[in-house]
Amino acid sequence: MQRNHGMGYAEYNRSLTKRLEVEKKRDKEYEVTKKILTQL
Repeated sequence: MQRNHGMGYAEYNRSLTKRLEVEKKRDKEYEVTKKILTQL
């Protein structure tokens, strides 16, 4: 969590705004990865 998103789990758990930012980033990364895999 710290390395990938720049915050610890406790901070992620306390802040809804930060949690939403992390989840949006994860969704975007997932879509990019899915697109790359379909091209292979």
